[in-house]
Amino acid sequence: MFEPVIAPSGTLLGLLQRGRGDGTLHALAAPRPEALAALDECVTRDPRQDWQVENRSLYYARLYLDLDGPLGAIEAHLFGVDDLLDEEDHRTGLALSVLGHLASYGRDDALMLLRRYAASGANWAWALDELALRDDDEGLRSLADPVLARFPETAEGGARLAAAVRDAYEPRPWSLWEELPQYGQRLRAARQQGSFDRWQRQLTPSGPRPGWGVRAVFDWAADGLRRGTPLHVPAARCLAAVAAPEDRPEILAAAAGSLGEAARATALHHLVLAEPENPAVLDLIEAAGDEPAVAAYERMCGPAALERARLWVHRPDALGAAAAALLAACGGADDAGLVLGALRNTVRGCGPDSARLFTLVDGAGRLSIGCAAPVLRHIYRETSSSHLRGRAARALASTDPSFGAGFAVECLWDCEETTREVAARHAETADARVAPRLRRLAADPAEEEDVQSAVRSRIAPESAV
Repeated sequence: MFEPVIAPSGTLLGLLQRGRGDGTLHALAAPRPEALAALDECVTRDPRQDWQVENRSLYYARLYLDLDGPLGAIEAHLFGVDDLLDEEDHRTGLALSVLGHLASYGRDDALMLLRRYAASGANWAWALDELALRDDDEGLRSLADPVLARFPETAEGGARLAAAVRDAYEPRPWSLWEELPQYGQRLRAARQQGSFDRWQRQLTPSGPRPGWGVRAVFDWAADGLRRGTPLHVPAARCLAAVAAPEDRPEILAAAAGSLGEAARATALHHLVLAEPENPAVLDLIEAAGDEPAVAAYERMCGPAALERARLWVHRPDALGAAAAALLAACGGADDAGLVLGALRNTVRGCGPDSARLFTLVDGAGRLSIGCAAPVLRHIYRETSSSHLRGRAARALASTDPSFGAGFAVECLWDCEETTREVAARHAETADARVAPRLRRLAADPAEEEDVQSAVRSRIAPESAV
């Protein structure tokens, strides 16, 4: 998986990579070849920080529609030689999702590309899921032969087919193919095998057993750590179920590190839930200061944890960052200065894409810190994370009086539906672009219901027709 190279925020490519509403507006005003080249670059080289949670596909599909863009670059990307060498979903997932939206909008060329790729591409399962939502029965039945040919009638092929049927997001194609005489028996057997595999996994848990004690829970956590699977959080829940008052000295000793790393992490997570107001627990966290200790502290939200956060917030380490996050999430008005200082320091030290900013940005909005508006505007412009930009937009709605006439307008074209929802509630209709955009969102069947509800709260029902 490659690390996306994000262009500067002042360029057309940079705006489109970030999914900003201004990207669409600038693309529609730019020379068409330039706009299409930037759009193709985004779709064929996924620019998202986290491709599993950030939205771009509907955003790019709408721009292809507005530009009447050809799909040659997407076709070359899907059927290039890299498809034979790189089977990662991430390489082609964005392009396939864009084609799915375009097919929903009636672009037959997108539908044909999806069919071709489902028949021969490495990421065929993703393409099939897109088609399951958009294609007709005849089109899906035509894919039975090429898709099922991937699974030879051997024991290994049968196991792979059972896994494919079991893990499919959309069961419609498989159900249609099960009705075909030549495949029905085989697919019914695969479906039954998938159900049996799921049932068998549920019957053979590897976790705690009745009768376990404190030491057995610690041993289970240690075994998970040896296998590279940290289990201290579920182990802490188990500890709460098995621990008796007489076990407290052993748990405190484990939290101090006497029984190893896994036991210490388990004991700390247990203690922050069992004794959240005990200063000794916070002393243990401060003494350790490592990742498990910080993770345990992040689960606290009581008065004692907040008081300690006000002391720790100036620390330059992870514990200081956790303290700042706690104040942002749970602090009061008197903590606004500390939250603002942490927000500014994080932007200066870590840049506008730091994961630490998410909670701090939310906190600036929750506490309505008006002085935070300049740094929030900077984060909004510069971050490559559309989720963080959406949080910045929500915070600006609470801190920046100019938001409704400024960023809220461009947010109506943003790639994230939650950001479009904020914009629909705050964008000032004095801007000539706002009312037509609200009407288009209201009439678009691909738009999310929450966005359309926000739009309906702003415009008269008859104007949404």
